[in-house]
Amino acid sequence: MTGETLIATKDLYKDYGGAREVVEVIKGVDLTIYAGSTVAITGASGVGKSTLLNIMGALDRPTRGTVYYRGRAISGLDDRDLARLRNSFVGFVFQFHHLLPEFTALENVMLPALIGGAPRGEAIKRAEGLLCEVGLSARLGHKPGELSGGEQQRVAIVRALVQTPEVVLADEPTGNLDTKTATEVFEVLLDLNRNRNTALVVVTHNEALALRMSVRLKMVDGRIEEVK
Repeated sequence: MTGETLIATKDLYKDYGGAREVVEVIKGVDLTIYAGSTVAITGASGVGKSTLLNIMGALDRPTRGTVYYRGRAISGLDDRDLARLRNSFVGFVFQFHHLLPEFTALENVMLPALIGGAPRGEAIKRAEGLLCEVGLSARLGHKPGELSGGEQQRVAIVRALVQTPEVVLADEPTGNLDTKTATEVFEVLLDLNRNRNTALVVVTHNEALALRMSVRLKMVDGRIEEVK
């Protein structure tokens, strides 16, 4: 695949442990994410998939190696600058929706925009538009406890998109859902990719869903292998 490079990793390693024992979780990963692409990362539990996603999304730092955003190495940025970069460039969707229970669906989706400095009226407009786009126009005022699992995850997805990120990183976004609901939620992600040209990187154990992605990668023992 060719196109504009959004995120690239070069010779990426991540170790955990201390003086007595070091566990190497990521081992020399080179990976490029292009604009508008859809990428699935599969593999057994514990091989480093979530760790890789967290490093790509600037939630964690590598032991060595470099992550580039649009060709710019981010290793020299401090925590505040990394937070700003995450807020504007990357959207995150996790297996657990992590919605704030005391806030409505609309308020949860608005939060990243408000944190990013958007005026309240603009944040409301963006959040309402996205929630309507995924079929939740009647649920704007509902709190997470009043929503189904699929609805909660849809709210989490559009929350990840409210800042118009160039890349969405999703870690097992359908892992807690039944098969039918998982398929519906995955369709939302693919529709948003097609409609907005947002690159989508999904860590998943669901091989059927992985087959829907344009690029399929498998992680084995901390390394990446492309699946033809």
